[in-house]
Amino acid sequence: MEIRDFQELLGRTFLDRDRRRGLPETFAWLVEEMGELSRALRSGDRDSLDEEFADVLAWLASLANLCDIDLQESAGKYAHGCPRCGSIPCSCPE
Repeated sequence: MEIRDFQELLGRTFLDRDRRRGLPETFAWLVEEMGELSRALRSGDRDSLDEEFADVLAWLASLANLCDIDLQESAGKYAHGCPRCGSIPCSCPE
């Protein structure tokens, strides 16, 4: 599935609810899911990781929809490698 298709699907599924919830609360849900992803990373449980990555991606798409941001367009920033040095892999000093 393309990023844009995923974002549009999330919009059709949740945008009305997200608008009622509002930007601050939707952002709070994203942050909560990031915390759950953090716990899954520490535990190393592959099933939990898969689920939490999906949830973070979904809440990010919902937040982008509320802000009228096209994530596929945003991802283009990295289409040619590192946005600072332009290299793949990145050759910026660490």
